[in-house]
Amino acid sequence: MLNGINIVLGVCGGIAAYKSVEIVSRLKKLDAEVNVIMTESAQKFVAPLTFRSISRNPVITDMFQEPVNYDIKHISLAQKADLLIVAPATANIIGKIANGIADDMLTTTVMATKAKVLIVPAMNVNMYENVLVKDNIEKLKRLGYMFMEPATGMLACGINAKGRMPEPEEIVDMAVDLTINKGDMGNIKILVTAGPTREAIDPVRYITNHSSGKMGYAIAKVAKKRGACVSLVTGPVNIERPENVNVFEATTADDMFQKVNELYESADIIIMAAAVADYKCSFVSNSKIKKSSNELTLTLVKNPDIAYSIGGKKGDRVLVGFAAETNDIYDNAKSKLSKKNMDMIVANDVTMEGAGFNHDTNIVSIILNSGEIIKLPIMTKEKVANEILNYAVRMYNDKRSSAFKD
Repeated sequence: MLNGINIVLGVCGGIAAYKSVEIVSRLKKLDAEVNVIMTESAQKFVAPLTFRSISRNPVITDMFQEPVNYDIKHISLAQKADLLIVAPATANIIGKIANGIADDMLTTTVMATKAKVLIVPAMNVNMYENVLVKDNIEKLKRLGYMFMEPATGMLACGINAKGRMPEPEEIVDMAVDLTINKGDMGNIKILVTAGPTREAIDPVRYITNHSSGKMGYAIAKVAKKRGACVSLVTGPVNIERPENVNVFEATTADDMFQKVNELYESADIIIMAAAVADYKCSFVSNSKIKKSSNELTLTLVKNPDIAYSIGGKKGDRVLVGFAAETNDIYDNAKSKLSKKNMDMIVANDVTMEGAGFNHDTNIVSIILNSGEIIKLPIMTKEKVANEILNYAVRMYNDKRSSAFKD
């Protein structure tokens, strides 16, 4: 299955290093070419000879070891790799990569590669939940590095908690998805927003809307299946997260505005499917507002317009918006398309049966900035997602072709 695929596996110093032996074994059974790089600490847990025997390749343990062939190993392996996996990834290696430190063979190879990098953390739960580790992981996700969530189970310290390295079978399945199952979006980075936002009135009440997040989550899921590197900024929802997608949570419009502006530069395609509140309370009470009269007046002020902000600085990125309307569907959608400098907009009448919020189906029209309108029949949200991505990818490729000609 993986014949012709080159995978570099970085093994760090943790008790889970023994599982990495099985990762190599499974990859070899799929006919992958595997090169192993071990940190100094990793060699305290597993002998390099073990990996050499299973991979049938020399194991790199030292930047300055005598080369088998004359090449600069961290460059040659970086260029050779179709995928670089770091498993187990310790807090130390994550911190070094996040801060640009390249002081051993593994970190220099990570810095030099253009291949996708999959980082698989495995550590004590308190280390994993440490704010410094969390910040480093968030930073790397923003830069396009892929992560697998640690599993929950018995840790080396004797407690049952989150921090275990996922099973080798799961890691190899992910490797397959990131290599041979790349699809037409294999080199594309996509940013999706989904769900509602919540704007507080007091500590127990808030303003929101009926968005379930299903459309945005469907786009993220389908884009991942088609091989994209996907980041999803989500408001509060009650649906399962798409697998192998970098998820960032946002509660308010301000939260989402900040997160999208942090992430957009690394994206090729930005799809704004979230139902962001247009207004928020000008004053949020620190205590619960008591019922004291027949009327309560709330003064609302405008929230930042995320799509408008990105539209003004998107450069050659493809920007896709949504217009959930109840009347004058096409006029309102076209106005938003132009005003926010979008490349296309997905319009729907939320009053129609089988369309809009909380449904598993949708009925939409895709409006391109050329003026073309594509009306779609009722279909599942995943099928709608595929149609949206078809046009977004076409626009992305057209922009790249124009850039090459220039």
